[in-house]
Amino acid sequence: MRRWFKYVKPYLSSFILGPLGMIVEVVGEMFMPLILAKIINAGLDGTLTPGLSIGYAAILVGIVLLMMTGGVAGAFFGSKASVNFAADLRRDVYAKVQDFSFSNIDKFSTGSLVTRMTNDVTQLQNFVNMLLRMALRSPGMFIGGIIMAISLNPTLSVILGVTMPLMIIVILILIKVSFPRFNIMQKKIDKLNSTVRENVTNVRVVKSFVREDFENDKFERDNKDLKDSGMRAVKIMIYMGPVMTIFMYATVIAVIWFGHGMVLDASTGMKVGDLSAFITYTTQILSSLMMVTFLLMNTSRALASGKRICEVLDEKIDIKNSEGADPDRTISKGEIEFKNVSFRYYKNSEEPVLENIDLKIPAGATVGIIGSTGCGKTTLVSMIPRLYDVDSGEVLVDGVNVKDYSLVSLRDGIGMVLQKNLLFSGTIAENLRWGDMEASDDEIKTAATHSAADKFVSTFKDGYDTVLDKGGLNLSGGQKQRLCIARALIKKPKILILDDSTSAVDTATEAQIREAFRTDLPGCTKIIIAQRISSVREADMIIVMNDGRITGIGNHDELLESNAEYGEIYYSQMDKKGGEENGKVAG
Repeated sequence: MRRWFKYVKPYLSSFILGPLGMIVEVVGEMFMPLILAKIINAGLDGTLTPGLSIGYAAILVGIVLLMMTGGVAGAFFGSKASVNFAADLRRDVYAKVQDFSFSNIDKFSTGSLVTRMTNDVTQLQNFVNMLLRMALRSPGMFIGGIIMAISLNPTLSVILGVTMPLMIIVILILIKVSFPRFNIMQKKIDKLNSTVRENVTNVRVVKSFVREDFENDKFERDNKDLKDSGMRAVKIMIYMGPVMTIFMYATVIAVIWFGHGMVLDASTGMKVGDLSAFITYTTQILSSLMMVTFLLMNTSRALASGKRICEVLDEKIDIKNSEGADPDRTISKGEIEFKNVSFRYYKNSEEPVLENIDLKIPAGATVGIIGSTGCGKTTLVSMIPRLYDVDSGEVLVDGVNVKDYSLVSLRDGIGMVLQKNLLFSGTIAENLRWGDMEASDDEIKTAATHSAADKFVSTFKDGYDTVLDKGGLNLSGGQKQRLCIARALIKKPKILILDDSTSAVDTATEAQIREAFRTDLPGCTKIIIAQRISSVREADMIIVMNDGRITGIGNHDELLESNAEYGEIYYSQMDKKGGEENGKVAG
């Protein structure tokens, strides 16, 4: 409750006024049957005069207006409170996800995080709205109805004492059954969201491999799972209505059966109008129990959603500013050192991804990293900006442990182009300004020129104001790579990491980009991860990796003589290149 009160407090007035409005409506509902009973009794007794009729009519109109005012106010403030509650909660969940490290994100699927921020928060919003409209209204009707019914006829009220406990037992049984079903349903929504997101994101691959039928079948299975689990959960609510209705009308029939005898027996003092009012109060009492039932049913679903949201909010962020981190410390030179670094993605894994890495990279050097797929190249460089933290050992930048930098200052000094080239919806200029929001048009054009992106951008009708589709789908792979490099260059970083980020460009363009790095970023430490020897051949230092270990360090000529693995990669690529050239000549 302390957690949720944080989202209640800013809108406390709405959380109070909403239920109070519903109480005003309940007060009107309590007096309405009583006035109607008096009118019926007066009509049957022959004492209903025109003046009395007008007086009763005026009272009824006043009660209706009062109820309308309370109902409208309750609905307005309830909606206002629930919408703001959900907006603040969604903001905090989103902010928490933004602070997640890569390992934190690995614990939740993307589809699940989307569901938690949308569907689960919406479930809580609906629950809060229903709670504010029913939390006082239903108990108010229940207690008020019992008081009025007992005041009219205590003997007849015994019927309620029999039926209400039975209803409550049934309600508790149904709630106990429903809770796990709603929890399962939310997980099925996660799975469906993941399927849809994966398919839409990779739609080009799906079409190129003609896998539409396969993806449709996959969607159908997940959709059917959600439908079936949803039906299992909703069945409880479907059964609830008829069961409660049977209880309600059985109670009303019992009241009429025993009540009509009391009306005929003059000694009881019960009149027709009193019986009519008693029936109305009985209906109100049982209706309030039904309202509480539906509220509790929604509570079970809200609890499932709340638990899932709390899992995100309670997730311990494993990479954050250390206590001794200096927020004013910045990267000045760009020297990097790994000291006996080891790392596992999963702490219980037997095989480490990196093992006993010792490496020193001088400031301003150009370093190439090459090795087989999955040997730990990307993981190694991810340690520098603390996308992952080491299990043992330490990573130093300018002689300072990376944990002693604030995350903002550390990452501000590092430009990184990841393997997957990610762009965002918006213009090309807006995407490039991710590197520096204050970058001028000239700075954008210069960075794009260095990355060989200006060539194609200048051919677009709108130039740098060209709007990109989501993820840059209206660009080729090489074009996206060059824009991502330009975005990193705009940061003017002290350390630039290129993770296989020129694989989709031709060798001539790659050579132009390397030349721009040499001439325009002389003081920047450049780390280039590549599969092609040509991408790292001219580097000051080349690092060869295999199975999470460094197997060789040196320049191209040194490694070609001393490192068998490097030689194998080089000659295999040269043979392939020679074969391609021979094929061209033969053609």
